[in-house]
Amino acid sequence: METIIFFVCIILVASILQTSTGFGFSIMATPFLLMLFLPQEAIQINIIISLFISISLIRKIRENVDFDILKRLVIGSIVGVPFGILFFITIDIDTFKIGIAILLLLLTLLLIFNFTVKPTPLRDFFVGGLSGLLTTSIGMPGPPLLLYFTGTNTKKEKLRATTLAFYLFIYFISLITQILFTGTSKLIWQLSIYAIPVVFLGLFIGQIIFKRLNQKAFKLLTYILLSFTGIYLLINSLN
Repeated sequence: METIIFFVCIILVASILQTSTGFGFSIMATPFLLMLFLPQEAIQINIIISLFISISLIRKIRENVDFDILKRLVIGSIVGVPFGILFFITIDIDTFKIGIAILLLLLTLLLIFNFTVKPTPLRDFFVGGLSGLLTTSIGMPGPPLLLYFTGTNTKKEKLRATTLAFYLFIYFISLITQILFTGTSKLIWQLSIYAIPVVFLGLFIGQIIFKRLNQKAFKLLTYILLSFTGIYLLINSLN
């Protein structure tokens, strides 16, 4: 019962963050799901629910999608996806998470001290590739996109819409890749289906929060999420 309650809380909070920010589900859910399930189960549950959320929201926000950037992110991610599944299969996942945690914390510090990035097509491709790699390896495409869009001072509406549109592609491709190379299980799909009512509640609450978030509060929430994720991944991996 405690596991079920914890699972529901994770899905609810992560769904609220995903709806209100465009990136929060994988960042919040994956580390905690890894406490409850095996890596393959946690990653696939995360991917399935994130894909469902993106499908549910994209019609309402499609007018804010930057399709030029989206196209470059998608092309870059196609290169990153096979490397991600290779990491997942061959490299110790804890060592990989330690590296990601340190990178997250360093880049978060740069953003807090007003580090900025000039957007270029080449950087769009690179960020897309990194997101593709992280999706198939640990189920977290959000951090590279979040860091890049925040560093380029992208407006929250454009950030959320473009990120969710990208998720539609990358989560679908990553789910197929995960199933083909590592398989799946009945438990993964059962838990994902059971989570749908909780996700709908999170979508409703998240939409209300998004309307009340100004750009300054949006950035503050970004820094908190990145710092929390980096610290948690580091502690969890070292233990």
